[in-house]
Amino acid sequence: MSYATASDGIRLHYDAIGRKSSAPVLMIQGLGADKNLWNLQRFVLAAKYRVIAHDNRGAGRSDKPFGAYTLEQMVDDAIAVLDHEGVDSAHVVGASMGGAISQILAVKYPERVRSLTLLCTACRNHEWRRDLLRSWSDTATTRGMGAMTTEAARWVIGPRSLRRLWPAVSWLGPIGTSRASHGFNGQVQALLAVDETLVDMLSSINVPTAVIVGNQDILTPRADSEEIAERIPTAELIVVSGAAHGLMIEHATTVNRVLGDFIGRAERVWKSQASVAAPALRSVAS
Repeated sequence: MSYATASDGIRLHYDAIGRKSSAPVLMIQGLGADKNLWNLQRFVLAAKYRVIAHDNRGAGRSDKPFGAYTLEQMVDDAIAVLDHEGVDSAHVVGASMGGAISQILAVKYPERVRSLTLLCTACRNHEWRRDLLRSWSDTATTRGMGAMTTEAARWVIGPRSLRRLWPAVSWLGPIGTSRASHGFNGQVQALLAVDETLVDMLSSINVPTAVIVGNQDILTPRADSEEIAERIPTAELIVVSGAAHGLMIEHATTVNRVLGDFIGRAERVWKSQASVAAPALRSVAS
């Protein structure tokens, strides 16, 4: 476990597993979540890749400054983690809010991205989702993070899986209560304040891109993923049947298979392009 330092001095907790010589994969989680929500993916991917997962500011073991955050700050936080780990470019995987961060990262720092995987995310906020986020923020402030976790679970986990996973969700309640709400609220403000003119810049992304969504996702429905896939010229849309917003937990086996296949193909593309570029760079240098 390591810490990187953001440009404004915020400490960012992250973990890197797998061989250092392997292709790097950066995994970015969503609202209020820490890196451990990737555990069912990152330990599997680490058999073939160098997997780097961090806690966004406001979550996990990273610092939780008071006040509103921005997604652009969290993009730069992710770059700080890559820099601290000595990684020039990585396959970037983002879920939910982490998917929004990943989209901005691919637009702002295209040279740092080998491929892009976007799970259960969107490129704009509908007004109903803004109202929902404000409601969660109010609940976290007035009733605590435990109450917010219980309230949000019904939006994140599908009805069938909720019954199966409810003991785990209930167990998270007391843990959530011990977390300060200001970090969560700072992240909510980042989502509410996002500059949606960036949507028009998605067409500039030219790396292999997978957009993955569950067909039972009610928080970021399929139409959100379809819009992203339409705007990114290199994107492919993958719909996981029977999955809701928490598809990386509910349908981990399927998600792992899709991730492994896609990142493997994308890495071959990246190596192919790198081998073509190398002679040209040597020629210029000479």
